[in-house]
Parts: sequence; structure tokens; C-alpha cells
Amino acid sequence: MFGELQSVANLAKYPPNNAVAAPPRAPGKTSGEKRLEHFGLLYGACHPMRELFRGLDRLSRSTAPVMILGESGSGKELVATTLHHLSARKERPFIAVNCGAIPENLIESELFGHERGSFTGAARTHRGCFERADGGTLFLDEVTEMPVEMQVRLLRVLETGRFTRVGGDQEIGADVRVLAASNRDLRQAVASGQLREDLMYRLCVIPVNVPPLRDRGDDVVLLAEMFLAELNEEHGEQKTLSAEGRRRIVEHTWPGNVRELKNVIHRAFVLSDDEVQVDTGTFSTLVQDRGEDGAAVGTIGSASGAPAMSDPSVLRITVGMSLDDVEKALITATLQAVGGSKTEAARLLGISLKTMYNRLHAYGDGYIRRKPMPSNGYDALAA
Repeated sequence: MFGELQSVANLAKYPPNNAVAAPPRAPGKTSGEKRLEHFGLLYGACHPMRELFRGLDRLSRSTAPVMILGESGSGKELVATTLHHLSARKERPFIAVNCGAIPENLIESELFGHERGSFTGAARTHRGCFERADGGTLFLDEVTEMPVEMQVRLLRVLETGRFTRVGGDQEIGADVRVLAASNRDLRQAVASGQLREDLMYRLCVIPVNVPPLRDRGDDVVLLAEMFLAELNEEHGEQKTLSAEGRRRIVEHTWPGNVRELKNVIHRAFVLSDDEVQVDTGTFSTLVQDRGEDGAAVGTIGSASGAPAMSDPSVLRITVGMSLDDVEKALITATLQAVGGSKTEAARLLGISLKTMYNRLHAYGDGYIRRKPMPSNGYDALAA
């Protein structure tokens, strides 16, 4: 019944305004090679993903609540969006809300709305997510992060289809298909008191498991090539993935899943010339911090055991800096940390030595010069 998953066949299930174009094929791919298949917003070639596609095809014709389970970055919201676009509700709203990102004192208003004057700052009537999603789909992401007190009210709304705005006295009905998602083990969440058991059973009518990237075999390289092809098309480039880059991609465990892979490829694309060199572990991911003046900054810390924030091997950047300035600062700081060795800096950054020289040349002659650093034995680099 399902057959081969070809892009054109699946796009036919979308109305024109919801169509999702298939990405350009990676350079060098031939029709005889294994390639990604397309189902809605999802791509995959491995058996677990093909099974997921078959399951979603059946679920798209249902209105039953679905609980989407999977690790962070594995694509749970893409699953929810695909279910909506393939359903009979596709012409109606798709509303997504992250239950863990809303302050506890505002989540009731966000879900159910509020009347004007119902609390300080309520200058106008607000329609909540359930009301805005009427006739369509509501996606409750990270539902286990919702306060337990709110879970009681949510359960009643799911059972009755009716709710009352904060500060209101009139019940409002809404025809909403609810999809939920979590990256937690639901049984453990119930045992720890984070999730009500009755709500778990109400939401988990049909569970859907999204496989982590480490269990998807050849998909990891195929997805990397897809992301690279998209970047090439966007920037008018013809960059290719290096053999060493492929090896690193295959060997990495990808704790951040597809989201991490996409970010790594984007970073490698920016820092590489014709042949993309991939760095999967030298630096930790950007984390939010605050500087002394209260401005948001990003911290790029060495993951190879280098000294902490006081050392030149750690770079603090202000959020809002241009990507070119961040790249320049990162290359400079890496050179500083390795005593000015361009070969070692290129290796740590996952770029070719040619790319390193091209970047330094672009920064201008004499941009980097060496001077001693008596404090830690490294050579410093200064403009």
C-alpha cells in the first residue's frame, strides 16, 4: 500500500501553499546509490525511518492523540508538522507551543487565553493556543515540563473539548487534534511526579518513536550531503565533503542528533573552501552566558582539556556579532592557543591548511604576529 517513498508522490499530499521542495541532490550522487527518501518534512533511507514513514501515513488519516517520543534534536516537531500537513486538517492552523519555555504564571493564559483586565498587564483579550488552533492541530512540545497543576486542567479540556479563558466565565469549545512530544521516559516522568499518569494515558493513545541519528546507519552521511547541497545552492558554491569529513561524521555518536549534524555542517561550510572539513568534537557547543555588563555572550570552550575561562583557549563573543567577525575571532583564538602553529590550528578547527592561509590572507598582511606569553608558555598572537 505504501510503496516507494518518492518526493513527488509525497508532495502530492500537500496543497501548493504547503509544498516542501526536495533539497538539491548532493554532487556526485548517482541513481544507483542509496539516497534519502522524502515523506513530508522528513528525510531518511534506513529501515527505522521507513517504518516511521509507514506509521505516519496511517496516523495522518486519524484524529487520535499522538505522543511523539525521541531525543532532543531528533525531529519531533517535524513529525508533528508532517502529520498535520498530511491530515484532513491541513487547511486549518498548526499551533506549536513549548511547554517548558513558558513561565509557570503565564502558561494558563498561553494555552486558554485571558479576558481583558483579568490580571495586571492584561490590556486586551487574548486568544490562547486552543482557541487559535480550532479546527486544526495543537502541538504540545516537552509536555512533561508543564506544571502539574496545569496538567489537571489540560486533562479536563482534552476530555471535554471545552475551556474557559483566565478571568472569564463563559466556556468555549474547540475542535483540536492534540499532538504531544517529550524527550523523557514517560514512566520515569510519572514515577518522579513530573507527569500525571492519567494525562499520560490520555495523550499517549498512539506513541510514535523517532529514532536517534546514531541508529540510522547511512542516513547520517546522506543527511550531511543534503545539508551541504542546500548550503551550496543558497550561497552559489560547489563545495564537497572531504573523505576525512565523512569518516568523522560516521564515527561521531551525535548526541544532539539531526540538529547537531545540521549545525556542524553549517559551521564546516563557513570555515572551509572547496573541500569541507568537518570538526565534530574540538569545541563544545555555544552556551548562553552573561558578561559583566549584562550583555548576552556566547562561550566557545575547548573540549580537549585546555584551561578554563581565563585562558586564551576560551573565546567569549557577544551575541549579535556578524558571522565573519565570529569566524575571525575563533581562528585567531585557536592560533593563540596553539602557539601560532597554522597547521595545528587548522587541524583543531577541522579545516584545510589552504583554508587557514586564505582566511589569514583575507584578514590582511601582518594581521597575525607572534609575541611571547610568559604566564602559560604559549605564544600570543596580536594584531
